[in-house]
Amino acid sequence: MSAQFSPEIEAFIRAYVKDLDDGVAAIFAGAGFSKSCGFVNWSELLSEIVEELGLKVELEHDLISVAQYHVNKKNSSTGLARKILEEFSEQAEPSEAHNIVSRLPIRTYWTTNYDTLIEDSLKANYRVADIKRKTDDLVTTRPKRDAVVYKMHGDVYSPGAAILYKAQYEKYHKSHEAFVTALSGDLVSKTFLFIGFSFTDPNLDYVLSRLHVPDDFRRTHYCFLRKEPAEPQGKEDADSARYRQRRQEHHVRELLRFGIQALLVDNYEDIPIILREIESRFLKKTIFISGSAEEYGTWGKQDALDFMHSISASLVKGGYRVVNGFGWGIGSAVINGALDAIYSKPEKYSEDQLIMRPFPQVASNGQDLRELWQEYRSRMIGLSGIALFVFGNKVKDGTIVNADGVRSEFSIAQEKGVVALPIGVTGYMAKELANEMLASPAEYFSQHPWLEKEVAKLADLSVDRDTIEKQVLSIIKKLGG
Repeated sequence: MSAQFSPEIEAFIRAYVKDLDDGVAAIFAGAGFSKSCGFVNWSELLSEIVEELGLKVELEHDLISVAQYHVNKKNSSTGLARKILEEFSEQAEPSEAHNIVSRLPIRTYWTTNYDTLIEDSLKANYRVADIKRKTDDLVTTRPKRDAVVYKMHGDVYSPGAAILYKAQYEKYHKSHEAFVTALSGDLVSKTFLFIGFSFTDPNLDYVLSRLHVPDDFRRTHYCFLRKEPAEPQGKEDADSARYRQRRQEHHVRELLRFGIQALLVDNYEDIPIILREIESRFLKKTIFISGSAEEYGTWGKQDALDFMHSISASLVKGGYRVVNGFGWGIGSAVINGALDAIYSKPEKYSEDQLIMRPFPQVASNGQDLRELWQEYRSRMIGLSGIALFVFGNKVKDGTIVNADGVRSEFSIAQEKGVVALPIGVTGYMAKELANEMLASPAEYFSQHPWLEKEVAKLADLSVDRDTIEKQVLSIIKKLGG
């Protein structure tokens, strides 16, 4: 069962999944996004500097001005740059939230952070990131990139050029005009999710105040904010607690002026839960088809191929993406079905809805071929949220046996949380897997109890094949929420 979300969060999830489908989703990350990984926020970054100035960090809200005070006193920004180098040069592991947004097909990431967690997590997920640290970087394009990371305030590798204090912010629209222009364009063409910004974050205020997107071109963006608790915190009295809440209410309305809808969460730990739900729903729009066939059992060969062709075409027409490893005996029918649907209405359906991943036939990089196949399977199945299993047989020593590769793909699907849907009426390994699942319902159907009866129906030989196809599509639609 999916987690229960507020109507506002639920509406956001649905909208953002659609934006992911349309290729227009973007991320804007603030300091809070990296805090759970051990990095500091602005208050912590400047705490020693505030003390050096004889001030108290808990009483200062405009920390960018405080940074300016330090530059004024020292007549140099060297101390601030050194502080960045000290704080952000340490190695840290990306959080679950970093990994989720890196796995999603988001091509645009903006951040005011100085750390390298976003690009590190993109690399770990086999993505090629084009990093924009300074204005000169905007005129070059990294070959084969599939994501762009705009570090609009610089990063740890060039601490002397980082944007830190008030004078730099005030001149930013001139000194970094190309960044402002690029961000303004992205705010018009993409849907941003702001993560890691508190309502007192100086970065967000300075960034937004220098962006002028005309109302006619403004789209809705979203920002996670921790909901201010009603109960007094620490030594607060009731009046102070109410004041804090009122202040947040005003801030939420102020964000709307920039087209940003606040998404209030009770705890920061709720954010990865919401991101997991977004990923789960997005992945359930991608269907992996596992199977192979040297023979087709009670099916005639042409009937079997027509069935695979039809179900693949129907998935594309339903707005789904199809992933296939070109399984022996069925792969061509799956691919041809998807392509027929795509080319029947190219203005409606896209070639991106068919992901073909033929298995490598030659070992490379010193890897055993079977090990290579296993790694290949894992990455391919990781693209999907639902896996269909059909037929599943091969010739071994002159005898037809159930395909161990299909079983391996079933195991990987289980490990990755991909919903397995064996079409038992096709026989062989698909039937074997259906029987196993039905024999252990507590193990296989705990998340979707209703699926047990559906898997049983898909193994019922008395059900005609047109009904089976309609039933598969109905199950997939229900699983996708």
